[in-house]
Parts: sequence; structure tokens; C-alpha cells
Amino acid sequence: MIALFDQLSPDDFVRAAIQTRHQLPFFSSYVQAGFPSPATDYIERVCDLNDLCIYNPEATYFVRAAGDSMIGDRIEPGDILIVDSSYDAVDGRIVVVCLNGDNIVKRIHYAGDLIVLMSSNANYDPIYVHKGENFRVFGVVTFVIQKTR
Repeated sequence: MIALFDQLSPDDFVRAAIQTRHQLPFFSSYVQAGFPSPATDYIERVCDLNDLCIYNPEATYFVRAAGDSMIGDRIEPGDILIVDSSYDAVDGRIVVVCLNGDNIVKRIHYAGDLIVLMSSNANYDPIYVHKGENFRVFGVVTFVIQKTR
């Protein structure tokens, strides 16, 4: 069963539209996450997040995540998912699907004719999609945008 608070509402889907380009500085040196090293202040080029995160604008949507069923994949409530509907939903990918009228985000697996939608939170059972159910893959999650917590 799908928890009511774990569903995505249609209002959570927004088509990606590249209307403005913000040219942000992109530094050529890496930022050390371990022991610090001497850093250079050299700007290699500019980075546009549209170029970095959106490969097919006509098929890309922003979706706000709800619920905690995908926290094992670091998808928290309120995060913004970048979803590309032109990608194939191959086994193991994180996808946004419509199942019997509910929009949900899960990891998809195939077992013969059976589709299994897996949460990454052990508190949630797998969802089994059987033939004849109203099921459609909306798209594949390509990026997750979140605030640091």
C-alpha cells in the first residue's frame, strides 16, 4: 500500500524551461574533502546548471519529493528531482511512475512480467505491479537537488 504522505501531487511537477542563463564561475581545481591542499583561485570556465543537469529540455521536469520512502538513496522530503521522460526505465534506476492514479518515486526492478517498485527505506514494503494495473513510467530521475541539512 502507498502511504498517503508519500504520493507526489500533479502540482509537484514543473516542466524544465530554460528562460534565463546564469553564468556561474567554475573553478578548475577540486575542493578537498579530506586534508587541505594549497588551492588555486583560477576560474577555468563558466558553468550553466541547465547544461549540467538538463540533457533534453523538452522531456525534462522538476518534481518535488514527498515522504521518506527514498531516504536510503538520499532523497529527502522537499528535495527537487530532475526527471527525464526520454530515458529508458532500465532495471535498478530511480523512476517517477504513475500507479493507479498515484505518482510515486521508487527504484524499478523487473522480475519476468512482474514489475517491482522498491523503496530505499526498510520501513516500506515493495510494491508489485501486476498486468492490468494502471501503470506508466513518467521518467527517470537524473539528478537530486537538495539543501544541505
